[in-house]
Amino acid sequence: MKKLTFIFSLSLMLAAGVAAQDAHKQELNSKGEPVVKSQDNAPVDLKSGQSITRGDALAKGVKKLSVETAMKDPMKYSDKTVQVNGVIIRSCKTEGCWMEMADKVGGRSVRVTFGDHKFFIPLNAAGLKVKAQGKFVTKILPKDHVDHLINDDGAKFPNRNADGSVTEVKFDATGVVLTKE
Repeated sequence: MKKLTFIFSLSLMLAAGVAAQDAHKQELNSKGEPVVKSQDNAPVDLKSGQSITRGDALAKGVKKLSVETAMKDPMKYSDKTVQVNGVIIRSCKTEGCWMEMADKVGGRSVRVTFGDHKFFIPLNAAGLKVKAQGKFVTKILPKDHVDHLINDDGAKFPNRNADGSVTEVKFDATGVVLTKE
């Protein structure tokens, strides 16, 4: 009986140790850093017409264009700050560190990043209207990063390279204004 009690006690201690280790594990982002939870990416409950700004304030006098126009020749805008307006189709579900936007639901979209995680958007931002200022960038994303974006965050990439990487045209925003219609 003493052996049975000892084995049972030992099992409980081991289970408690594993649970404590799991509690101390931090969720990591695509950069291998702990996921940021802040007021910036906390879910919001905007009323119709309300807006929030993330990142830098939008500058006046910046050339405005549609996602569709920009994606026809994104290199034309790679060295110029421009503003694109549209709707958020989907966004990062872990940190709010990227979003996908289009001129309208069902339209051609572009993934929007925010510098090197310089700011975040609310995790429930999908469906909000957006004004974003920044530059178009072309970059090759390695397979493991593409897999993370698809499997963990719900990103969509219609054309993958043979090695699983993606040659991506994205919009790197310096500031965004999100508005509820």
